[in-house]
Amino acid sequence: MRFKALLQSHEHPPVWRWVSLLYLIFAFLPMFYWPQVPLRWALLFVAAALVFVVLYFAHHYAVSRRRRVALTLAVAALGFVTMPMGAGAAYVIYAVGMAAASLPVWRALTLCVAVMAIEAVCFYRFMPIEARPLSTYMINVIVAAMVFVGVVSIRNRELRNAELRLTQDEVRRLAGLAERERIGRDLHDLLGHTLSLVVLKTQLAARLFDRDPQGARAQIGEVERVAREALTQVREAVAGIRASGLQAELAAARLALLGAEISLDHRLAPVEIPEKVETALTLALRESVTNVLRHSGATRVEVELIGEARGGLSLLIADDGRGGAGREGHGLTGMRERLRAVGGSVEIDSPPGAGTRLRLILPREALAAARRSDEAPAAARTYHERGAA
Repeated sequence: MRFKALLQSHEHPPVWRWVSLLYLIFAFLPMFYWPQVPLRWALLFVAAALVFVVLYFAHHYAVSRRRRVALTLAVAALGFVTMPMGAGAAYVIYAVGMAAASLPVWRALTLCVAVMAIEAVCFYRFMPIEARPLSTYMINVIVAAMVFVGVVSIRNRELRNAELRLTQDEVRRLAGLAERERIGRDLHDLLGHTLSLVVLKTQLAARLFDRDPQGARAQIGEVERVAREALTQVREAVAGIRASGLQAELAAARLALLGAEISLDHRLAPVEIPEKVETALTLALRESVTNVLRHSGATRVEVELIGEARGGLSLLIADDGRGGAGREGHGLTGMRERLRAVGGSVEIDSPPGAGTRLRLILPREALAAARRSDEAPAAARTYHERGAA
């Protein structure tokens, strides 16, 4: 079942987080029915609202489903505790919405029915007699049902959009594979033709070496010219292979993780990445995803490319798995060596039971050196071409 991965494979629109907080006004309505509100009760209303806001945003940013369910139950408990104040119904409604957003429909419905049943007990046990007619509780039930249906509808629409994005990622990935196959065929044809021509001209130069040295030198010059042209064409073709290296790897990672019911959230800062650095980051991302699939037991992975204030960048790969990574295997050792080769470093934090955070760090100096390295072949080619002319 792909619900878990699809539900968390995208960012919820930030506007909904704030708009839904407007319902918090109903938690303060009972205060307006009192002729005089004691300061102690006013402080309790405010304290309950602050606790709720903390739980609300913690729920949104929670990584694992278990944590989301725990936070939902905490909000429901807040509603039960504040029932004598008259504010509990609002928090229970929030708990219903949070359950509908976090669980498959039938599990969410079961949890919501249990929450509403406990609310009924608290309602008739702790509310004042004049404030607990059946109609009041039925209004709460109707509002809870409307919230449940509304959140499930929004969630289903987001799931469809997430599936569409995954399909688009797959199309882009397949397009990238097709392009690489085309480049491979072009390189095969180009190198085959060029090397055949080099062999023929070298053989001809060898035959002319004794009886026509001038002609032999001309053939050797032709060999150099053909080789330089082939080198230029190979560089142009290879440049096309890395056109979307990190993006293409993310698309492939999303599909691989989805197959294992693991969601992927990613945020890439708009930074320019040198070729060698992007290659190292791409291979590191591939190795990290492989480790998540094989060993982590995770339900969610986050990938974030961050442009540092001092001109460097870092790639953060985090999961909510079992953590406790033991000794380094060949994969992590190779990752460190690749990052060290481009002037970067690897930091790993994997406490038992708290997931794994892998941070690949490229300082400004490393990026500058990589950019100079990328520019050097083009400058050398220009110099040689001028010399040949």
